[in-house]
Amino acid sequence: MTALGAAAALGASLLAAPPAQADEEPVEQITNGDFSDGTTGWWASEGLDLAVTDEEVLCVDVPGGTGDPWDQIIGQNDIPLVAGESYAFSFSASGAGRPARALIQEPVDPWRTQLDERPVLTAETSSHEYVFTASADMDDAQVAFQIGGAAEDWVFCLDDVSLLGGAEPPVYQPDTGPRVRVNQVAYLPHGPKNATVVTDSEDSLPWELSDADGAVVAEGDTVPYGLDSSSGQNVHTVDFGGVTEAGQGYTLTADGETSYPFAISADPYAELATDALEFYYTQRSGIEILDEIAPGYGREAGHVGVAPNQGDTEVTCHHSEPCDYALDVSGGWYDAGDHGKYVVNGGISVHQMMSVYERAHTAPTGNPDRVSDSSLAIPERDNGVPDVLDEARWQMEFLLSMQVPEGEELAGMAHHKVHDERWTGLPLMPADDPQPRYLHPPSTAATLNLAATAAQCSRVFAPYDTEFAAECLTAAETAWEAAVANPERYAAAGGEGGGPYDDDTLVDEFYWAAAELYLATGAGTYEEAVTSSPMHTEDVFTASGFDWRWTAPLGRLQLAALPNGLPDRDEVRASVVEGAEQYLASVEEHPYGLAYAPDDGVFAWGSNNLVLNNLVVVATAYDLTGESRFRDAVLEGMDYILGRNALNQSYVTGYGTNDAVNQHSRWYANQLDPALPNPPAGTLSGGPNSDTGTWDPVAQANLAGCAPQFCYIDHIDSWATNELTINWNSTLAWVSAFVTDQGDASSPATASCEVDYVVHGEWSGRFNTQITVRNTGDVRVEGWEVAWSFPGAQSLDRHWSGVLTQSGHAVTAGDAEWNAAIAPDGEATFGFIGTLPDGVANAVPERFTLNGAVCG
Repeated sequence: MTALGAAAALGASLLAAPPAQADEEPVEQITNGDFSDGTTGWWASEGLDLAVTDEEVLCVDVPGGTGDPWDQIIGQNDIPLVAGESYAFSFSASGAGRPARALIQEPVDPWRTQLDERPVLTAETSSHEYVFTASADMDDAQVAFQIGGAAEDWVFCLDDVSLLGGAEPPVYQPDTGPRVRVNQVAYLPHGPKNATVVTDSEDSLPWELSDADGAVVAEGDTVPYGLDSSSGQNVHTVDFGGVTEAGQGYTLTADGETSYPFAISADPYAELATDALEFYYTQRSGIEILDEIAPGYGREAGHVGVAPNQGDTEVTCHHSEPCDYALDVSGGWYDAGDHGKYVVNGGISVHQMMSVYERAHTAPTGNPDRVSDSSLAIPERDNGVPDVLDEARWQMEFLLSMQVPEGEELAGMAHHKVHDERWTGLPLMPADDPQPRYLHPPSTAATLNLAATAAQCSRVFAPYDTEFAAECLTAAETAWEAAVANPERYAAAGGEGGGPYDDDTLVDEFYWAAAELYLATGAGTYEEAVTSSPMHTEDVFTASGFDWRWTAPLGRLQLAALPNGLPDRDEVRASVVEGAEQYLASVEEHPYGLAYAPDDGVFAWGSNNLVLNNLVVVATAYDLTGESRFRDAVLEGMDYILGRNALNQSYVTGYGTNDAVNQHSRWYANQLDPALPNPPAGTLSGGPNSDTGTWDPVAQANLAGCAPQFCYIDHIDSWATNELTINWNSTLAWVSAFVTDQGDASSPATASCEVDYVVHGEWSGRFNTQITVRNTGDVRVEGWEVAWSFPGAQSLDRHWSGVLTQSGHAVTAGDAEWNAAIAPDGEATFGFIGTLPDGVANAVPERFTLNGAVCG
């Protein structure tokens, strides 16, 4: 039984062939590997007593209660390695369900590894063998078995340790399943339905679509595409969009291969849209995760100062730039698979979460009910506040806490990040992290992320918590002023204990922050900052997509999608549509429907996030134009994420036959410790990364020479291809919410009506509004109900000629009985006095429904 097989990780495909037979027998590199000479050649950490049994097996009683695997080690030094030589490393071990980390590495800091494997041991002795190719000449390499980190005492036994040169170099061959690639979850009945066939054939091939009973329900011929450069495969495409019958268990057969099963369903993404948001609860810092809310994911609160945790309740500045204060920065979301919390990637994450809420209220196909209270499994449900905003607030309060206090140098700036002094190992629960934590120096990028998200916060929270909304707006304006005063404070590259998240281009963050502040306040200062920015007229929608480092698209999308009075807003909206056209073209031209075509052909770290952010642009174009081709491109783009790709891999945990389950994480670490869970359903993997300069050792050992789509491995140690992050899941949440709102992909229902919303005057925190709804159809309307959502902090006071009610941002106006009927070409008029705080925008709503259908 192989170690990776024991971990249910990669199976035999990761293992190399046995060592080749050479003219001369390879020399054994391990001294006393069979322990026939007692413990000669072996050493152990202090506190471990090595003992050899009568059967000549090395056994050691391992005490529990340590934090990291390297707290307790058995090893051997002075192992010679030759660069380019391949070695077979083997041993037998037992350990009653405990993982052990087997390493061949440098003997001193930075402990660069040649081999790093983590077999999960059983009570019965099992054999493990790995093959690796040395990357450097070494005469003093170290073999180490790291066995610390257990809560309870256990016994580790070891035998037959061997290291032999002359092995066949390891070759990784991913199991890609059937050569017919489909969306492994579902297609919408009236949406596009495309598949890809990997084949050597140059001619068209017959295909058949079968239902769950095996009956053929459609057939046709494939369309040859040729060589796909992103995968290195010769492929054909299949279009079975004419099939609209809903059902489970469909399969597609072509060239003697049958796809994984899939559904045709009217609402297949609602659960994913929910799961992608509920992911954030189990990423929370500073709070106990309750098993009754997230079954299987319960854990103690992390970083609250309970030993061995040093906590986030009183954190001072890193020694690189000391300060004389400490901040309570508890709460927020852990960034990824580590214990760090970062403002710049936390900013785009919480922004997209709040944008899920905003789009539901402003887009033609948005559904405010879908983002209501009690829609997520979180502790705050049933509190009268939409759950998506409750979850966003958990992060928003952390971002506010990262602001330098008044009276201090750089007051108003935001600290860039907070994390451990040094990297921690895997697995390690947040509550068990013993490292000291530090605030890292304030940066302009972090400060502008705070300004942007806090401005957005002031709008979305206004109906639910006026004090918190006001706090957010004050923080946003203070951060903006601080960033303007300190426009070039850059985060340092590199570092230890956390990701650098460095960024030396900030014009995009200035544009995004100005846009959010303008949307929140309508102030001329921010309008000028928007319109004078070079980002306002440049093409910000690049072939490589956008993420936390390139945020100008966020400002452009917000100005296009949300109601505002920007004079050149028509041009802004047109630029979004133009940007979407290139991504739509990529989807239509690519044999896998891929919305990502970087100019250099290199897939970047987190490519799945870039794919999805490109789909955000395309989806916004659909919201602006109503053209179904944009909606269909989003649907087809999601097919790639959910299995229609070169690896036949769904990149979302819990979705699809072959889903990613071993994302890089310290607490979703089932691959390393069977007592721990895999990531929760709805967790996105970063995906293919062909930038070799960012690869981890697992990628380096297994993916050399890969075509871009093949540069991925579902392994917990491959952070370069298989990490999870809050800013990757936020775009999955946004896109899956959009797709959920499309129903079965039929044309959305529209009402024959026009609505004029006219503000006649504003004074002392009040405004007078008259609304006229006009029947543009041929049928008399008997009884009417007009609904819209206020864009910001507006609220109803008095009203007339209708019955008006408000819930959060949503407003419903019903007839007053005497004006209930609206004849063709007729109209009904009503009005209200509204209130809003001083200094906030009074933007005019743009989405109105009449009796549940959008006016159009």
